[in-house]
Amino acid sequence: MTAQISSFLVAANIGIMLFFSVAVAPGIFKILPPEWAAKYVRAFFPKYYAFLGATTVLAAILASGIAAQASLAVCALVFFFSMGWITPQVNRARDEKRMRAFNLLHWLSVALNMLQLIFFITIIVVSIRQ
Repeated sequence: MTAQISSFLVAANIGIMLFFSVAVAPGIFKILPPEWAAKYVRAFFPKYYAFLGATTVLAAILASGIAAQASLAVCALVFFFSMGWITPQVNRARDEKRMRAFNLLHWLSVALNMLQLIFFITIIVVSIRQ
Protein backbone atom coordinates (compact mmCIF):
# COMPACT_ATOMS: atom_id res chain seq x y z
CA MET A 1 0.00 0.00 0.00
CA THR A 2 2.76 2.49 0.88
CA ALA A 3 4.53 1.80 -2.43
CA GLN A 4 1.29 2.66 -4.25
CA ILE A 5 1.04 5.96 -2.38
CA SER A 6 4.66 6.67 -3.31
CA SER A 7 3.87 5.97 -6.97
CA PHE A 8 0.79 8.20 -6.76
CA LEU A 9 2.90 11.06 -5.37
CA VAL A 10 5.52 10.60 -8.10
CA ALA A 11 2.80 10.55 -10.78
CA ALA A 12 1.26 13.71 -9.31
CA ASN A 13 4.67 15.40 -9.37
CA ILE A 14 5.06 14.43 -13.03
CA GLY A 15 1.70 16.03 -13.75
CA ILE A 16 2.60 19.22 -11.89
CA MET A 17 5.95 19.50 -13.63
CA LEU A 18 4.53 18.84 -17.10
CA PHE A 19 1.58 21.19 -16.59
CA PHE A 20 3.86 24.01 -15.51
CA SER A 21 6.37 23.38 -18.31
CA VAL A 22 3.81 22.98 -21.10
CA ALA A 23 0.85 25.14 -20.07
CA VAL A 24 1.87 27.75 -17.51
CA ALA A 25 5.45 28.81 -18.22
CA PRO A 26 5.06 29.53 -21.95
CA GLY A 27 2.06 31.76 -21.31
CA ILE A 28 3.40 33.77 -18.39
CA PHE A 29 5.79 35.89 -20.41
CA LYS A 30 3.47 36.07 -23.43
CA ILE A 31 0.40 37.27 -21.55
CA LEU A 32 1.72 39.29 -18.62
CA PRO A 33 3.80 42.46 -18.86
CA PRO A 34 7.49 41.66 -18.17
CA GLU A 35 7.52 43.21 -14.70
CA TRP A 36 4.39 41.26 -13.64
CA ALA A 37 5.70 38.04 -15.15
CA ALA A 38 9.01 38.40 -13.30
CA LYS A 39 7.20 39.12 -10.03
CA TYR A 40 4.94 36.10 -10.51
CA VAL A 41 7.82 33.74 -11.32
CA ARG A 42 9.81 34.93 -8.29
CA ALA A 43 6.85 34.21 -6.03
CA PHE A 44 5.99 30.91 -7.70
CA PHE A 45 9.29 29.04 -7.87
CA PRO A 46 10.14 28.80 -4.18
CA LYS A 47 6.66 27.32 -3.57
CA TYR A 48 7.01 24.99 -6.58
CA TYR A 49 10.33 23.64 -5.35
CA ALA A 50 9.21 23.40 -1.71
CA PHE A 51 6.02 21.51 -2.59
CA LEU A 52 7.73 19.13 -5.01
CA GLY A 53 10.60 18.63 -2.57
CA ALA A 54 8.24 17.80 0.31
CA THR A 55 6.10 15.40 -1.72
CA THR A 56 9.24 13.74 -3.06
CA VAL A 57 10.58 13.24 0.48
CA LEU A 58 7.28 11.58 1.38
CA ALA A 59 7.42 9.44 -1.78
CA ALA A 60 10.97 8.38 -0.88
CA ILE A 61 9.92 7.36 2.62
CA LEU A 62 7.02 5.33 1.28
CA ALA A 63 8.81 3.80 -1.74
CA SER A 64 9.74 0.17 -1.86
CA GLY A 65 13.23 -0.68 -2.98
CA ILE A 66 16.47 1.05 -2.24
CA ALA A 67 16.95 2.28 -5.83
CA ALA A 68 13.60 4.11 -5.84
CA GLN A 69 14.21 5.50 -2.36
CA ALA A 70 17.69 6.73 -3.27
CA SER A 71 16.55 8.26 -6.58
CA LEU A 72 13.68 10.03 -4.89
CA ALA A 73 15.89 11.27 -2.07
CA VAL A 74 18.34 12.73 -4.60
CA CYS A 75 15.46 14.38 -6.48
CA ALA A 76 14.17 15.88 -3.23
CA LEU A 77 17.62 17.26 -2.43
CA VAL A 78 17.82 18.80 -5.89
CA PHE A 79 14.42 20.48 -5.39
CA PHE A 80 15.61 21.98 -2.11
CA PHE A 81 18.95 22.99 -3.69
CA SER A 82 17.05 24.67 -6.51
CA MET A 83 14.84 26.47 -4.02
CA GLY A 84 17.57 27.53 -1.62
CA TRP A 85 20.51 28.26 -3.88
CA ILE A 86 19.77 28.30 -7.61
CA THR A 87 16.62 30.44 -7.46
CA PRO A 88 18.19 33.20 -5.35
CA GLN A 89 21.26 33.17 -7.61
CA VAL A 90 19.08 33.43 -10.73
CA ASN A 91 17.22 36.37 -9.19
CA ARG A 92 20.44 38.09 -8.11
CA ALA A 93 21.99 37.69 -11.56
CA ARG A 94 18.85 39.12 -13.15
CA ASP A 95 18.74 42.06 -10.70
CA GLU A 96 22.41 42.83 -11.33
CA LYS A 97 21.87 42.51 -15.10
CA ARG A 98 24.51 39.78 -15.36
CA MET A 99 22.74 38.12 -18.27
CA ARG A 100 25.41 35.51 -18.98
CA ALA A 101 25.21 34.27 -15.37
CA PHE A 102 21.41 34.51 -15.45
CA ASN A 103 21.20 32.42 -18.62
CA LEU A 104 23.63 29.81 -17.30
CA LEU A 105 21.82 29.49 -13.97
CA HIS A 106 18.41 29.47 -15.62
CA TRP A 107 19.42 26.67 -17.97
CA LEU A 108 20.96 24.77 -15.05
CA SER A 109 17.62 24.94 -13.24
CA VAL A 110 15.78 23.80 -16.38
CA ALA A 111 18.22 20.91 -16.93
CA LEU A 112 17.94 19.75 -13.32
CA ASN A 113 14.16 19.93 -13.51
CA MET A 114 14.16 17.83 -16.69
CA LEU A 115 16.49 15.25 -15.11
CA GLN A 116 14.16 15.00 -12.13
CA LEU A 117 11.23 14.52 -14.49
CA ILE A 118 13.13 11.72 -16.27
CA PHE A 119 13.87 10.06 -12.90
CA PHE A 120 10.19 10.30 -11.95
CA ILE A 121 9.03 8.80 -15.24
CA THR A 122 11.60 6.01 -14.92
CA ILE A 123 10.41 5.22 -11.40
CA ILE A 124 6.79 5.01 -12.59
CA VAL A 125 7.70 2.80 -15.56
CA VAL A 126 9.70 0.45 -13.34
CA SER A 127 6.89 0.30 -10.76
CA ILE A 128 4.34 -0.58 -13.47
CA ARG A 129 6.52 -3.42 -14.72
CA GLN A 130 6.76 -5.00 -11.26
